[in-house]
Amino acid sequence: MSLYDKLPSDFLIQFYYEVKKMITKGIVSKNMYYELGLIIAAASRRGILLDKPNDLEQHIVHELLMDLGN
Repeated sequence: MSLYDKLPSDFLIQFYYEVKKMITKGIVSKNMYYELGLIIAAASRRGILLDKPNDLEQHIVHELLMDLGN
């Protein structure tokens, strides 16, 4: 269980969009894709579907991909 599993859904979704925006703008490193994957996995377990960036799989480990349902 990650920290993201403990967050309220509305906060989790808002954080997802903020991390995505920061990655796109180059404000944070591409390593934040891992965090984005954790957020998507936590949301998915709640039945919330969030878009996965096309290049997400290039930046995260296999175990997290399995948790995302790939």
